[in-house]
Amino acid sequence: MQHPGRVRPMELGDIPAVSSLFSKIFRKRDIEPSGDLRQYLEAVFFGSPLYSPEHGSIVYDDGTIASAILALPMEFSIRGRHTVGKLLCAFMSDGKAGAVGAACLARTMRSARQDMCFSDNSSPVSADHWVAGGGVVLPIQSLEWQRSFRPATSSAIRASRQFPALGSKLVLGVLGAFDRVLRWRRPSVKPTPASGCMTKVIGAGEFLGCARPMMERFSVRPVWSTEEFDWLVAIAGKNQGLGEVHFRQVTADGRAIGVFLFLGRANRTATVLNVLCQPGREFEVTAEMFACLDREGYAQATGAAQPFLMNAISRQRWLTFRHRGYFCMVTRHGDLKDAALRNDLYIGGLASESWSRLLTDF
Repeated sequence: MQHPGRVRPMELGDIPAVSSLFSKIFRKRDIEPSGDLRQYLEAVFFGSPLYSPEHGSIVYDDGTIASAILALPMEFSIRGRHTVGKLLCAFMSDGKAGAVGAACLARTMRSARQDMCFSDNSSPVSADHWVAGGGVVLPIQSLEWQRSFRPATSSAIRASRQFPALGSKLVLGVLGAFDRVLRWRRPSVKPTPASGCMTKVIGAGEFLGCARPMMERFSVRPVWSTEEFDWLVAIAGKNQGLGEVHFRQVTADGRAIGVFLFLGRANRTATVLNVLCQPGREFEVTAEMFACLDREGYAQATGAAQPFLMNAISRQRWLTFRHRGYFCMVTRHGDLKDAALRNDLYIGGLASESWSRLLTDF
């Protein structure tokens, strides 16, 4: 007899099957997954201080697991009330065997059933499913900006995704010499620092102390309890492919006017996760951020677009935008949906999938 299928929370014992499913669907490898992948899935999807079965990942179980949704709980403030939302990191289904399960899992994600569920890396097909389920797509947050400081090196780093040899130290060393000449002949390559501003290195605690009041302008924002924030920073730091975690503070007249958090690989890419500032200081903070990253020697910087920063970010030279995946959200709460449509929310960076090794490794 066929085993009756059901949607249920993912359990620790499911990790081997889910790891194999992830490798097959997203890496096209129908082989035994590495122990590293299994350990990472356990750390991310069972290790959060907010984890509970009702807020975690789900699978469709009919005797085997051929479909699953990886979800990470994150706490948000929505007009003053606290809600545990779900960041969807992967929706996996294996052919005909997983089709029924995928349909059942998708139904659980409909707006009538969710307080807050979002993804910042959805495919076009997935985005259509979100909208069909009562969700919304946020076009600006679906973009990624990229600012080149050393254009030849930056181009090689991007191309090395397809041609790894271009990312070798030898090639980048040669291109670095070319960039030095280019930066001398084309001064516009260098970002102009904000007049009267300075950047200093800070720790995670000082960043959090500055970031919380700077987020209060948004009706919807991460709560970032100390416990959750420290866990997110630690788990983001596991992505050594993106580099170490760094915190910076921008000051003017001795007062903090902005902060930013990034993962950085020396002489390569600074992946900016979060940029926050006092209202009206967007131009100064972003200008000083880019000047700081240039001074620290990065070839390029990338980050997710945020509506409140678009005007300031767009003033940069040698900057491009690209579509990186649809930012989608579904909720049964009208005020949250309204805030999302009015861009009265701050989501991204640590409160997203930008730091995940599932995007870059395995």
